[in-house]
Amino acid sequence: MLLTRRELAALAAAPLTAQEAAPQPENPAEELKAAGERLRRTAGTLTKYAVPMDAAPAFSFKA
Repeated sequence: MLLTRRELAALAAAPLTAQEAAPQPENPAEELKAAGERLRRTAGTLTKYAVPMDAAPAFSFKA
């Protein structure tokens, strides 16, 4: 099965468009709580993937 770049891009974007937007919180406290929950959910998703040390960029902090 051969796909053009446009077809491949449309297939890749399909899951993003299928997701419903989260309802907007009414006050700042709810917004902060929702942001924290999104952060925890994203961090949990990222911990499922192992990244080898060779793949990490080499950098050093200099003061």
